Amino acid sequence: MFKKLFIVILLFVSSYTFHAQIRVYSNEFLNIGVDAAALSMGNSVIASSSGVNSAYWNPAGILKMNNQTQVSMMHSNYFSGLAQYDYAAAAYKINDSSAISFSFIRFGVDDIPNTLNLVDASGNINYDRITYFSIADYAFLFSYSRLSKIKGLSFGGSLKIVYRSQGDFAKAYGFGFDAGAQYVLNKWRFGIVLRDATSTFNIWIFNKELFEQTFIETGNEVPENSSEITLPKLLLASARDFKINDKINALVEIDLDIFFDGAHNSVINFDPVSIEPHLGFQFSYLKNVFIRGGVTGFQWVKDINNENQLMLQPTIGIGFSYFNITFDYALTDVGDLSIAPYSHIFSLKYSFNLKK
Repeated sequence: MFKKLFIVILLFVSSYTFHAQIRVYSNEFLNIGVDAAALSMGNSVIASSSGVNSAYWNPAGILKMNNQTQVSMMHSNYFSGLAQYDYAAAAYKINDSSAISFSFIRFGVDDIPNTLNLVDASGNINYDRITYFSIADYAFLFSYSRLSKIKGLSFGGSLKIVYRSQGDFAKAYGFGFDAGAQYVLNKWRFGIVLRDATSTFNIWIFNKELFEQTFIETGNEVPENSSEITLPKLLLASARDFKINDKINALVEIDLDIFFDGAHNSVINFDPVSIEPHLGFQFSYLKNVFIRGGVTGFQWVKDINNENQLMLQPTIGIGFSYFNITFDYALTDVGDLSIAPYSHIFSLKYSFNLKK
C-alpha cells in the first residue's frame, strides 16, 4: 500500500508543478517502447522496423508486411508489478503501396487507496471509507504508410491522441504527430523519424472539489488547470544486412536520438542539443529463429566523488517464428543497472490474409 501511495505522490505532484510550460519529461510513457524484438535490440529499429509495430517506431515501415494483416500485443510490469504496461496493435495492407494501422498503449497503477475520507466527521478512523482508484496514461495511434515513387523510399505518419487519468481528481487530453521515412539501398537501410513533429500538447483539468479543502488544511498548493508541451525530437538510423550463409543472416543497426531541450546527460552534448546513441544486432536462422542484442542508455552519471562515469544498458533477446505466429522475448535490465526494475518482456505477433 505504501509503495503505491509513494508512486501516486510522485505522479500527482509532477503533473501540476508547472503551468503552461514546456515539459522535458512529458508523456514519458510513450518513450518506453513496444515489441520485445525491438527492445532486445536496444530500441535500435528506426531503419529496419517493418510491419504492425512500425506504427510506434517508424510509421514508414508499416506496409512492409508479407501478409495482408498483422496483429501484435505485449505486456510487461514495472516497479515489481505495481505498474502495468500493455500494448496492442493491428495493421492492414490496403494494396502493395499503402497500409494503415491502429495502436493502443496503456501504462497505469491500479487499486490505489484513497484515504481523503478515512477520518469521518467525528474524528474517527473508519477503514470502510477507503476507496480505490487508478492512475493511467493512454495513447491511441492512427497510422498510415505509403511507398514513394522513388525506388526504395517509403514514408508514413502517426496521429497520437493521449488521455491521462488520475482517478476522479484530474484528467488530461492531448494530441501529437509523428512523421518518418525509410530508404533501402542494396544491403543498407536508412531511417528518420521526427517524433512529436508538431509538439505534443496536453491540457490538464482538475476536479478541485474532491481535494481542495484537504490541500488547504495541509498547506499544499492547490493545482490549477494547465497545459504542457512535449518538444520534438529527431531520430536518425542506419542499418546493414549481412548474409553469412544460406541459412544464417545478420542485421546491425545504429541509431541516434537527438533532443533539443538541453536537459539530458548524453554522451554527446551541444547545449541545448544532445545526442544519445544506441545500437542493436540480430542473427536469424532460416528466418525462424532469432538471437538479438543491443546497447542503449549511454549517459554520464556523477559518482560519489562527483566525477562523471559512463553508464550504459545492455539488452538481449530471442525470437521464434512458426508459420504466421512470431513470439519474442527480451531481457532489458541485464545486470540490474536500471533504476526501474523491469526485465522480462514478452510479445506476440500474428500475420494472416483476410478472405475476399
